[in-house]
Amino acid sequence: MDLGELFLTPFQYAFFGRAMVAGILIGAMCGALSVFVVLRRMSYIGHGLAHSVLGGVAVGVALGVELYVGAIAATVVSALLIDRVTRRRGMHADAAIGIVTTAIFAIGVAVLSIVPTRINVEAVLFGNILGVDRTDLWVAAGVAAAFLVILVTLYKRLVFATFDPEVAQVHGVRTGAIELVFSLSTAAVVVASVRVLGVLLIAAAVVIPAAIARLTARSFGATLISATVIGILASVIGLFGSFHINVPSGPTIVLAGAVAFAIVFLVTAALGRRRVVRAQRGDGTPAGGNLQGVRSNA
Repeated sequence: MDLGELFLTPFQYAFFGRAMVAGILIGAMCGALSVFVVLRRMSYIGHGLAHSVLGGVAVGVALGVELYVGAIAATVVSALLIDRVTRRRGMHADAAIGIVTTAIFAIGVAVLSIVPTRINVEAVLFGNILGVDRTDLWVAAGVAAAFLVILVTLYKRLVFATFDPEVAQVHGVRTGAIELVFSLSTAAVVVASVRVLGVLLIAAAVVIPAAIARLTARSFGATLISATVIGILASVIGLFGSFHINVPSGPTIVLAGAVAFAIVFLVTAALGRRRVVRAQRGDGTPAGGNLQGVRSNA
């Protein structure tokens, strides 16, 4: 198979075109969101809210409502409860996330074991490009538009509250409201990502892009742009991989990001060691280290 067939053949199928558009939107959102998630040290929130999605989907399907209705209800309730528990009781965010989202996940598992449903559990867990339809596109587009508006209008306050919430509050930033908006935005992105990524792999998608970008970018703005581009590229490469090797889309997207992280990590580490060696030689210091130089002079 030549490169033309490799890239053009998938687009002969309507489902792949829909999946690609949704994947690009979701990759961009997850990439941008990942910068704030990583800097806030809240990597667990994607994992937790994804578990809430499964609980909400199970309850929603059992009640005979649309998949997104249950998912949205569960993630919004989770985000509100996490915010309330964290702010009112002084509990750390990771503990609140673990308690709330695991409880909703447990409700979903219990419902699935009691009420017979036709839900495709594997597709919900790992994503499925075959299942992406126009509704999923509209959901992804709507969430992306809302997330972009929030990012543009609240950018400075989000950044301020991310780096130093206490000082931000002193300067008049309503950090409580910012935290709530951030939690709800994360919940919306998680819900929009279910079809493509699956609930078990969303957490990686909101961590890996920022982890890669931080290895190369020198400013917050550059990190945000780089992470967004990385999220898009991981989605595009992962969707092609999903089509050609016939595996769920979530694993291939996450693996594309993980491989990129490994490559960038190894390259930047090698370049860093090379710069250290050059700096030592330029200063007249032996490459073996200061201690070796002292011993040779003694």
